[in-house]
Amino acid sequence: MSRSTRQTGQAPAPQGLVSSAPGEPLPESVEDQDQDEADAEGGEVEAAAAELREITVPPAQHGLRADKVLAECVAEFSRSYLQQLLAQGAVTLNGRVLGKPSAKVAAGDRMVLEMRPTQQSMAFQPEDMALDVVHEDEHLLVVNKPAGLVVHPAPGNWTGTLLNGLLGRDPKAREVPRAGIVHRLDKDTSGLMVVARSRAAMDALVAMIAARDVSRQYLALAHKAWGPRKHREVDAPIGRDPRNRLRMAVVDLAQHAGKTARTDIDLLAGNDEVSLVRCTLHTGRTHQIRVHMASLGHPLVADAVYGGKDAGGMTRQALHAFRLAFTHPMTGQALVLHAPLPADMAQALENWGLSYNPAESL
Repeated sequence: MSRSTRQTGQAPAPQGLVSSAPGEPLPESVEDQDQDEADAEGGEVEAAAAELREITVPPAQHGLRADKVLAECVAEFSRSYLQQLLAQGAVTLNGRVLGKPSAKVAAGDRMVLEMRPTQQSMAFQPEDMALDVVHEDEHLLVVNKPAGLVVHPAPGNWTGTLLNGLLGRDPKAREVPRAGIVHRLDKDTSGLMVVARSRAAMDALVAMIAARDVSRQYLALAHKAWGPRKHREVDAPIGRDPRNRLRMAVVDLAQHAGKTARTDIDLLAGNDEVSLVRCTLHTGRTHQIRVHMASLGHPLVADAVYGGKDAGGMTRQALHAFRLAFTHPMTGQALVLHAPLPADMAQALENWGLSYNPAESL
């Protein structure tokens, strides 16, 4: 059980904090990053406390680690935020600062958290925003994110993000960590994202994505003619580029840190200048499609980070998450959702004299 005592004149406690560690890519800088890759600790905490949260350890949690009890008793806050509080000495156990998160607790022990607002947490504010919702039920929704919309508040983008829009659309989104966001898209990538509306749905979706039970497919415009092989399978590990820490790259795991990554790529249309391809993700690494396409010598149109150039009227990376398919985690219903090609990519195809048949991309 737990209870809160709000301190007079102080800001409300943060909800569902996620931030980026110094030197890491911003959280929105992923084309379809799984949540386990997206979360990172960090962020500065302001001096003023916001709220005291008191927990009396219930009998069912006797003998558990203190950090595990915290995660279960105040589940509305992210683990990364709670870890920050522990590191800052903002948690006491029976009146003493909890020095070791691994310390075991006993039934009846009293834990007190000093909830401290951060710049990130204070960015978790509802905003009116027109969202293109392609599916919605009591458990989850799927949105078609436009290019240019940042997914999560981060340095340089504390407002006007998808998270702010989700909070503005549904006040209950504040009860779910990260407003229900379970995977992310680059700021300049458009397309489908699934968002949880309850903690149970969120936990289930995160597990499904980790188990590769969510099918994610993209349309991309890449430089140069594709060649005779219409289908290609890229199975190449991705890690931080050893020559430029702000980028990702295909790496040799024997020499550099990284993770396995696999993308299937199929040619849909093309000419001597450009290729329209369908990319199917089997993993969710940072910038995975962009890195794999560049490694083939076909950087995405307008993707300056990985060697692309503006062309065909495109001024943002030509990448669109057009298909999302999964079994509904609560109802068992098979969901297959599509987002039409955005206007800028459709116009680019027309400029190159190419056509796109949605039925052929399925």
